[in-house]
Amino acid sequence: MGGFFGVASKEDCVFDLFFGIDYHSHLGTRRGGMAVYGENGFDRAIHNIENAPFRTKFDKDVQKMSGNMGIGCISDYEPQPLLVRSHHGTYAITTVGKINNMKELTENLFDNGHSHFLEMSGGDINATEMIAALINQKENLIEGIQYALEQVEGSISILLMNQAGIYAARDKFGRTPVVIGKKEGAHCISFENFAYENLGYTDYKELGPGEIVVVTPDSCLTLVNPGKEMKICTFLWVYYGYPSSSYEGTNVENMRYACGKKMAQRDNVKPDIVAGVPDSGIAHAIGYANESGIPFSRPFIKYTPTWPRSFMPTMQSQRNLIAKMKLLAVEDLIRDKSLLLIDDSIVRGTQLRETTEFLYQSGAKEVHIRPACPPLLYGCKYLNFSRSSSEMDLITRRVIDRLEDGNVTDEVLQEYADPESPKYAQMVEEIRKELNFTTLQFNRLDDMLDAVGIEKCKMCTYCWDGRE
Repeated sequence: MGGFFGVASKEDCVFDLFFGIDYHSHLGTRRGGMAVYGENGFDRAIHNIENAPFRTKFDKDVQKMSGNMGIGCISDYEPQPLLVRSHHGTYAITTVGKINNMKELTENLFDNGHSHFLEMSGGDINATEMIAALINQKENLIEGIQYALEQVEGSISILLMNQAGIYAARDKFGRTPVVIGKKEGAHCISFENFAYENLGYTDYKELGPGEIVVVTPDSCLTLVNPGKEMKICTFLWVYYGYPSSSYEGTNVENMRYACGKKMAQRDNVKPDIVAGVPDSGIAHAIGYANESGIPFSRPFIKYTPTWPRSFMPTMQSQRNLIAKMKLLAVEDLIRDKSLLLIDDSIVRGTQLRETTEFLYQSGAKEVHIRPACPPLLYGCKYLNFSRSSSEMDLITRRVIDRLEDGNVTDEVLQEYADPESPKYAQMVEEIRKELNFTTLQFNRLDDMLDAVGIEKCKMCTYCWDGRE
């Protein structure tokens, strides 16, 4: 996924920038970066944060940097921010999103005289460099940013900083958030609105889809008005978002409580305890427990002081091992108990199967699994929720392929997306057996969207129902 933060201040901005970026560390584990602009021009630092947190890697840089404007990011893939010199002058740029038509854009730029791109390890082009190249196709920055937003298939949100200020652009369909905070003598731009509250900022505005603003210490001026159509990622509430974050007026923690409540209202099992897979499953489980009256408990604890997030390693086997090693059993709460366990989702199924086996080995009598979202049937096209090379990495698609003897069409997938259909029930039962759960019941799409509480037409549900 990734997240970004920017500050324009009358005073030195490095302290606010450093901690504002650090508050986005839950969104990525690969790269971190900061760029500042001041009396001495631009300064920048980028580090690999796979084996150490952002604060540790950037502590020395912060002592040396100075400037009244800055942008930075936590990135799960590309090194950024980049410093770019073009006919627009020199600027720093960072992005959040996913570009699906990279090959087409590259060929078009080469045809129009663009000379080269720097390849990252693995041969990929840095998505942020591509956005800069698109911006540079136009005569002024505003037209260039608009052009970049329109050309990308997928999604892209942008922070671009030059001597005039920080230009912020939200993806044309608002799939990811961009919010502005304000305090005396300064404005900030953030992916997560909680990231600036402890720094003394208050909410100023949330950008609309495709909106472009320029931020200075004194002002936030809208340059391009927002569009009317929005498709914000629903998974922000289910999994990615930090509990204290709010998007489009809906707090993440409250949404998860409501989600768990909806799940409890449709369930009929009577376990001894309700538990959540740390961390994102816990709030869903609290909502379920509060509604059902079944006690909430923590039968296992995630050891977080030194272990990185489980999706960090490149190899799936390493992710599974780290996920398993992080969980510590509280056997007195597990032995001879019937447990209902809520996780945010089932993707490949490997980690949840390991967790379930872990509970059985610790003496659990039953393990009832309740994912907080519907079955994932499609790989995300818009955000880097997963960089899987194939939708067959999804356990749902492997099961469906087996049940359909490989004859899987969009029409067939729509049947499996319908929680009232026999094919849906058959798929769920096959997953239950494969992963060795006592029972398995997914949250319904309509209930999950109701838990968010904003207009359903404004939320992206592609990974569950394939609808753009």
